[in-house]
Amino acid sequence: MRTGGCRRPGPGQRGKRPRGAAGTAGSGDVRRACHGRVLVTDNRGVATPPETAEAAAGRAGSRVVLADDDVLLREGLASLLERSGFEVAGQAGNGPELLALVRSVRPEVAIIDIRMPPGHATEGLQAARVIRAELPGTAIIVLSAHVEVEEAMELLAGGQGTGYLLKSRVTDVAQFIETVGRIAAGGSVVDPSLVQELIRARRRRDPLDVLSPREREVLALMAEGASNAGIARRIFVTEGTVEKHVRSILTKLDLPESETEHRRVLAVLRFLETR
Repeated sequence: MRTGGCRRPGPGQRGKRPRGAAGTAGSGDVRRACHGRVLVTDNRGVATPPETAEAAAGRAGSRVVLADDDVLLREGLASLLERSGFEVAGQAGNGPELLALVRSVRPEVAIIDIRMPPGHATEGLQAARVIRAELPGTAIIVLSAHVEVEEAMELLAGGQGTGYLLKSRVTDVAQFIETVGRIAAGGSVVDPSLVQELIRARRRRDPLDVLSPREREVLALMAEGASNAGIARRIFVTEGTVEKHVRSILTKLDLPESETEHRRVLAVLRFLETR
């Protein structure tokens, strides 16, 4: 029987690893090729999607350290990770303990609470910076109770093997374990709530939001080098109307009259900075 063009293992093949093929964690798993992709098949002959297979490969034998001053949460995560195939190499309750632990065991993954003693500010993020500098091969996952845009952007700028998750996501066990595995394998994961907040923050910071659609259109034509007369011909209005739009643009962008600066040029530069 074929499924999606790939042959299922026969009764005598299930639970056996093909000669010369690399196995994955877990008894009875085999790998097989399908249209150029490697799928993981469990001992029931069920093929695992490639994304999940990548996450499973990431967690196979990966050593993890946990840092959180909430002992109950930390122990719960440790138990969950161990049951899912990770090796929990140690736990810490503050930044200095975490750094000493990481330097000692050199784990593949560090899961860190962003706020830890003594100040409960950004001690976890500060420790993450040190870990990334000293051990760039260690994947870092920061857990936060709230969306912290600036802190998250700084972490994610560090490159691959990084993740920013809200603690509320930990309640979805399957998704959390797959996420940790993906990050351990070198991927990067951003909490969906952070993505939405970044979009809202970008919109809030756009200085052109104060302009009307018509004023934006006029400013765009100014950036192309068009004169007031040229803009008037392009948008089918009088030159006097364009002059009113330009005055409004300069006022809304807080560009007062000056003897040393050309306000029209400054407005165009403001426009270009937002592109």
